[in-house]
Amino acid sequence: MRRQKGFTLIELLIVVAIIGIIAAIAIPNLLNAINRGRQRRSMADIRSIATALEAYSVDFNYYPKVSLTDVAVSNLVTYLEPTYIKKLPTNDGWNRDILVINDANGTSYTLYSRGRNGTKETWGTGGAKTSFDDDIVMANGQFFQWPEGQQI
Repeated sequence: MRRQKGFTLIELLIVVAIIGIIAAIAIPNLLNAINRGRQRRSMADIRSIATALEAYSVDFNYYPKVSLTDVAVSNLVTYLEPTYIKKLPTNDGWNRDILVINDANGTSYTLYSRGRNGTKETWGTGGAKTSFDDDIVMANGQFFQWPEGQQI
């Protein structure tokens, strides 16, 4: 009598179920790590822009006077490149514009990323936030609102 070689249907179903369980655990962790990396990149880029703005203000005694409203950081290119920063980062980790607000006198600035959802949030009291959708905000060289802890 000849014996058949191969896997039974039950063995295949068990392997598929195990792979499904592993994927269900791994995919959310992977997505969380990707978004955390995007936040960190956004923070690093905002910090680099702020450093360039501070260097500009040392030379001119004021920050570039761009607009009182939310405008893209790309409007600062003519002021900062290549003297104060080699290549100005203009997009955040989610590939959306990093925005800047400054006053008419050039005495202050605010840089921010709109976060994962791309909409401007109410900043309120600032501080550490726990959602990828929260804005990342830097005002006059210090983070006013930043990501911290477990993100949702």
